[in-house]
Amino acid sequence: MKWLSEIRFTGSATLHGGALVANYPWDGTSDGRKHYYLCPDDDTFRFLASTYSQSHRNMSLSTEFPGGITNGAFWYPIYGAMQDWNYIHAGCFELTLEVSDDKWPMIDEIPTLWEHNKMSLLNLAASVLKTGVHGRIFASDSGTPLPGFITIKGINYTVNAGRAFGDYHRLLVPGERYEVMATMPGYKSKTTTISLGETAMTVDFILDPETTTERYLWRTSGCNCGGSSSSSSKFGLEMFWTLHFEVYVVIIILLFWFLIRRRLKSNLSNDKQHAARSSLLPA
Repeated sequence: MKWLSEIRFTGSATLHGGALVANYPWDGTSDGRKHYYLCPDDDTFRFLASTYSQSHRNMSLSTEFPGGITNGAFWYPIYGAMQDWNYIHAGCFELTLEVSDDKWPMIDEIPTLWEHNKMSLLNLAASVLKTGVHGRIFASDSGTPLPGFITIKGINYTVNAGRAFGDYHRLLVPGERYEVMATMPGYKSKTTTISLGETAMTVDFILDPETTTERYLWRTSGCNCGGSSSSSSKFGLEMFWTLHFEVYVVIIILLFWFLIRRRLKSNLSNDKQHAARSSLLPA
């Protein structure tokens, strides 16, 4: 978990024994019962799992698991699994790979297992690298990278761009059209539509800063663009103090103006009273 918090992995896999299948999220269900429980990126996970299974010597020929793949919760629900945690908290697409029907294979079987799974592992790594959309997010006023957020219309999931370079990589199923949006607190969001081919597409975003009013409206709307709580809090505080510093300056100026005006009125009133008393005195 600490490792995943330090490095933004795009994809990962864990290898297990006891079955021959590529398992994908969700592993658990909201009601605790066994049934197909799809995650927002179900299509992408099915694509990745199928890539592994179809590259395997005989995984895709399974009679127990159609196509050699399965939704974790449909097989048997478990909670606290690594692949669900990775997807939710680390932005990492993980598969659980059951690579042997034998739970405890003998050591002399390892070379054979390697030969059966080698091409699957290579193709899975290649598919993570070569599919989807990637690029960087920049600020138009300064040209600096922005640690913004990437969302896809119709998919309730957010990918965070890197803090140092504003880079992102968003896994998606090839051969489809997608509406990609880049957002960043304090900047105007931008959207573009892409037709994704068999290889990854590069899409960079240049975001324009918002005005003070727009920043205020964004802050009061309660928008949480899918980033981590610490990042969102940091950006929220920055926007809070940016807006309120300006407000405080205006309030202080108005307060000074009010006090000066009141003092002038007081002095004028005193002068009039003094002049009235002077006119009543005998010559």
